[in-house]
Amino acid sequence: MTGRRLELVCPAGTPAALRVAVDSGADAVYCGFADETNARNFPGLNFSRDELASAVAHAHSRGACVYVAVNTFPRAGAEALWQAAVADAAKAGADAVILADLGLVAHTAERHPGLRIHLSVQAAAANPDVINFWAENFGVKRVVLPRVLSVAEIAAINREIDIETEVFVFGGLCVMAEGRCALSSWLTGRSPNMHGVCSPPGHVSYGERANAMIARLGGYTLHTVERGRPAPYPTACKGCFHAGGTTGYLFAEPESLDAEPLLPALAAAGVAALKIEGRQRSRAYVAEVVGRFRRAVDALAAGRPLLASDLAHLSEGQATTAGAYDRAWR
Repeated sequence: MTGRRLELVCPAGTPAALRVAVDSGADAVYCGFADETNARNFPGLNFSRDELASAVAHAHSRGACVYVAVNTFPRAGAEALWQAAVADAAKAGADAVILADLGLVAHTAERHPGLRIHLSVQAAAANPDVINFWAENFGVKRVVLPRVLSVAEIAAINREIDIETEVFVFGGLCVMAEGRCALSSWLTGRSPNMHGVCSPPGHVSYGERANAMIARLGGYTLHTVERGRPAPYPTACKGCFHAGGTTGYLFAEPESLDAEPLLPALAAAGVAALKIEGRQRSRAYVAEVVGRFRRAVDALAAGRPLLASDLAHLSEGQATTAGAYDRAWR
């Protein structure tokens, strides 16, 4: 592993965050347009067309790449919006587009043959057969693997494919097979996979009852915590429920992924790129997390030992997990 450099792919929810990510050591940044074509379609986030062109120029001047996420699934009859997003990303000079929809991937391969395609985690491609299908039929160059695979499973996949793999190493942890979750849409009517919003802020509310803080999504109570303690952001998969005579986190606890200690194992498994989640997070978050992983990646490439991770204070619920990488939950 010594001398092998993993690509560090970092979040950019705004032009300011993109500049911070690049200045903090990102090899590449990923971002999206301010509409439903990307899976972080939140108010105050994302890029206009002019902002993207300026961002690409800035990143390229610092030696970093820009990947544009057009990774939601087009609504029937509205395909032109998604197709225009791909065309505009290419026009702005993006180094790749991150796509999930089969029809949009086919359109991009045909209409923009010089534009590099990365398969989004939203496509949930989790075995060699399906990954090779995307590569052989549409020229996909990289696949972002779902967060449901162990390190051993990732290594097995890499032995049977000829394209790059990218994996998440820090940030929000989706416990579902990406591209297959409908929990949030049942509560809010807004789909993570089509509208680009999981637990949209407009449907989130907080209130007080007796000595407790209540966090709700779409009118449904997902968390009740003692007054003075932080209430987690209400997402359906990490809610606290009463069922079968017990109360607890039935799907997953509110905690974040931190796979920094596993970087040597991921490198040995043949991973090409490491992805940090957090386009909705602050510039301070981006600077600290990207800087931390920049130092870790450089240490790994130089054969130096990694330091103990110290990012729990930036994690959901102030807690971290290795998620499916060590399969402790299965």
